[in-house]
Parts: sequence; C-alpha cells; structure tokens
Amino acid sequence: MAAPAAEVGVQTVQPTHIVLTTELSGRLSSLKVSDVRPQISGIVQKRLFVEGSDVKAGQQLYQIDPASYQASYDEARGTLAKAKATLASAKTKADRYVDLVKIKAVSQQDYDDAIAAVREDEADVIADQASLESARVNLDRTRITAPISGRIGASSVTEGALVTSDQTTALATIHAFDQMYLDVTRSSAEWLKLRRALASGKLKRSGENGAEVSLVLEDGTAYAHTGTLQFSGISVDTTTGSVTLRAIFPNPERELLPGMFVRAKLEEGADDNAILVPQIAVTRGSDGQASVYVVDASSTVRQASVKADDAYGDQWIVTDGLHSGERVVVSGLQGVSVGAKVKVAADTASAVPTASSASAASAASAASTAAAPAAR
Repeated sequence: MAAPAAEVGVQTVQPTHIVLTTELSGRLSSLKVSDVRPQISGIVQKRLFVEGSDVKAGQQLYQIDPASYQASYDEARGTLAKAKATLASAKTKADRYVDLVKIKAVSQQDYDDAIAAVREDEADVIADQASLESARVNLDRTRITAPISGRIGASSVTEGALVTSDQTTALATIHAFDQMYLDVTRSSAEWLKLRRALASGKLKRSGENGAEVSLVLEDGTAYAHTGTLQFSGISVDTTTGSVTLRAIFPNPERELLPGMFVRAKLEEGADDNAILVPQIAVTRGSDGQASVYVVDASSTVRQASVKADDAYGDQWIVTDGLHSGERVVVSGLQGVSVGAKVKVAADTASAVPTASSASAASAASAASTAAAPAAR
C-alpha cells in the first residue's frame, strides 16, 4: 500500500502594504547651546539669575563694576564736545574768509588754511565719535546678558570674582530646550539600498520630508511628539562605514533633556506590494541561498529559490522568486520532499506583524548591517 500523503500547513502569499521602519539609538542634544562669557575685564558685582531657571534672550545675568568704563565714556564724551566746539569755530572763520578773500582783505593762502582747518576738525570729530562709541560699547558690556532664551546652568563665578575678556572658562551655559536634535547613524550600504528603492518607485516616501521619526524614551515609553528627518551626512565615516542622520523634535513640555539616551524609529518608506513569508518557512543552503517549499495546484511540492534579505517582524520580505497566490509550506516541513504529494491541512492568509515587532527586527537588521563594514 502507498504511504499516506503528509499533512502540511501552507500560507497563501498576497501583496501586502507595509511601512519600513528602522530603530536606532542615540543621545539628544540641544538645538542651541550658548556659553556666557565676558567681553571685558573687571570685578563681578552681582549675579542676577537663579541657577537652573529659564532666562530670556537679552536678560541681564551679571553686572561687572562699571566705574572705570563710565569714566572712560565721560572722558570720550568731553573730548568729542571739545572737538565739535573747535569745528564750529573753524567753520565760522572759514565762512567769514569767503567774503574777505573776494575783496582781497585776506590772502588766498589764509583762506585755504581756514578751509583745511575745517576739514581737519571734521576728521577729529569723526575720530572722537568713534572713541565715544567704543567707550559706550565697553560700558554696555559691563551688563552681561543672555544671548539666547533657554535654561541656564550653574554659575562658575560669584560676586567679587575677577573675570577677563580672554578667559577660557564660561560664566554659565544656556541650553535652548524648545527643540532638540538627535544624530543617529546608518550603514552606507543600507542607505544606498533605501535610496535605490525610493528612486525606482518600489518604496513610497512617508511624508513631505521623506521620513517621520518617533522616539522611545529610556523608560520604554513612547514620546508624544514626532520629529522630522532634517538631513543626512554628506560623507561616509571611513572607520565605521556609516552615514549620520539628524532628526529634530519639538519639546514643549521640556520632557527631553540634553544627553538623554533614546531610541529613534525612522519611517523610511512604504511598500504597497510586499511579499511576506514566515521566517520558519525559509531555509538556506550552505551557499546562503534562500528557498521555500511551494505546493502547486496538484498538491505536489516543489522547491523555489527566493531572495529574502530583509526581515519584517517575524517574517522575511521576499523580493524575488514568489508570486501572489502561491502556497508556501509553513508547517510539517520535516515530512516534505520535492515532488511528493501532500495534503493541505491548513491555509492561512499572509499576516503583517505588529509595528513593535517589525521595528525590533528592523533595528537588529540595521545594527548587523552597520557592523558589517567595520568588521570588513
């Protein structure tokens, strides 16, 4: 008697809409960071802010003793006033000589000397005005103000400290918290593969900027606001073979802090006709070639070579070797051989994995690909 046909479970593959995501890790940074430094030398009289508080651009933070700078300003103002008085006298004399030189009451040389004196006094006024402006600028710099709005950190000086214009230590640092940016890396091979898929139309862009980015915080919770991918690096790191990507996130609740470790999920594109098969159904030979068992209309098993390089959750994305409607063996594989007749016990529809499992698998795939160039 002939042996009974083996029972197998199959999955009929159908084109499926999927959104490709990649999960990468990185640390947040402030969009704007400013070190507060003195531009003149002097003794700090007052510190006018609370450490760790929010400050506005233009708000006064420190007061440096203005006495010597006020004296220099007053001196420059007096010098300018004297120069203006001298100029006025020279102009009056020159105007008087205009009529006198016509009637030969004064010589032409005396008239020329009067005109030259006016021009010299005008130059003195311009120079003295510049000196007064310089003294005013230095006097204003005794009021050290915040260059940007944000949250200010600890102060490195107290009242009575001597500060100089060329010191390397910042008085305080301000971080602008309304927006944060995150730099992550992808392997150049993955980046090129993505660009080719988008250029060929196989993948559709997600959004106007090509990608939306979501965050998972250190405690595992999802961040409420999504970010946007701003740009990719213009060169490849020769050490790691990776490209830097930058994403910007809004931070209205000040929940994000500089240096915070987060995981970013990049929505890179959508595939409307993806063929997915369970990973358990794919076998690989010694040469790495992937294959699946397919049951045809006569319930006969054949082996099909496929191209399945990318994971999506617990399934492989098959880009070559399978067509819509074909039945792939997903259970009972141990009793299957090429050319044998089988009995189909169950036929399940193609299933799309959850977003979390798909992201996790994509992250693992991206990490292994990123490590490959470095290993080579």
